[in-house]
Amino acid sequence: MEKEVVISAARQALVCFFFSNVTLIMCFLSGEFLGSTSELWALKYWGPAFYFCLINFILKYLYKGFIYEVSIRASGLGAVMAVGFYLVFFDNGLKVLGLYIVALTFFHFSEFVAVALTNPRTVTIDSFILNHSVQYAVAAVASWIEWTIEFYFFPGMKTYFWLSSVGVLMCFGGECLRKSAMFTAKTNFTHTVQFVKHPDHQLVTHGVYAMCRHPSYVGWFYWSIGTQIILLNPVCVVIYTLVSWVFFRERVYAEEMTLLAFFGSEYAEYQRKVGTGLPFIRGYIPENVKQKVKDEHWSY
Repeated sequence: MEKEVVISAARQALVCFFFSNVTLIMCFLSGEFLGSTSELWALKYWGPAFYFCLINFILKYLYKGFIYEVSIRASGLGAVMAVGFYLVFFDNGLKVLGLYIVALTFFHFSEFVAVALTNPRTVTIDSFILNHSVQYAVAAVASWIEWTIEFYFFPGMKTYFWLSSVGVLMCFGGECLRKSAMFTAKTNFTHTVQFVKHPDHQLVTHGVYAMCRHPSYVGWFYWSIGTQIILLNPVCVVIYTLVSWVFFRERVYAEEMTLLAFFGSEYAEYQRKVGTGLPFIRGYIPENVKQKVKDEHWSY
């Protein structure tokens, strides 16, 4: 895709995301500043739905094709983040749900923008990674179900806000590390394991890559666990940790097979000097070459 089109799409995403977010937040907070009459109640709760529909109608009228698809997703993520911001002001378990929503929506939005700015030739609608995989969707729904059950039967479980704050810090740190990796690697970063070495494909070993071989995976690993600590989901914290570890163990192994094929001894030397960054994950090294790789780890 042409760079100019992608940059334009990134700008459009930023505008739609923040406009939708700010508009809905203003609706939600109107009752807090102006009172709670029946008319303001309608503005507070029906207003966001009305404005969201209006925004999407305008986008549908003004834009077509790729720009429209980007706009509608960015607008939707901005609207959902506004709901999260509103819930953060509650003093019960809804507060942690709000923090989780903010972390989740920002992750998906920033993922698209980061790819658009660093590697525009690879940008697609899938760069939002909203449809990452069936497993990703199942994991998300499972966390929502656990939060709902525990909030209903054991509401006190969801009020350890200090612990939820630890999850916020993990998500923030994971986001920063992942995005730093993307901006450091630039065109060398993709969401898919590459089979063919492009002429401009280089081995990146500076910046955050000097600290660990797979900073983007490390960031995502701790971000995913952090989301469940935010929600105070004890069951999903354990499950997410185990499942994420298995996923990245196999993904790193698959990716390093291709990196060794691309860069040979240069990458082997890099492996000897720098670890993967993921706990107890060694990657594809001479002492660990019999690990099996599932087909899905060669794709998105």
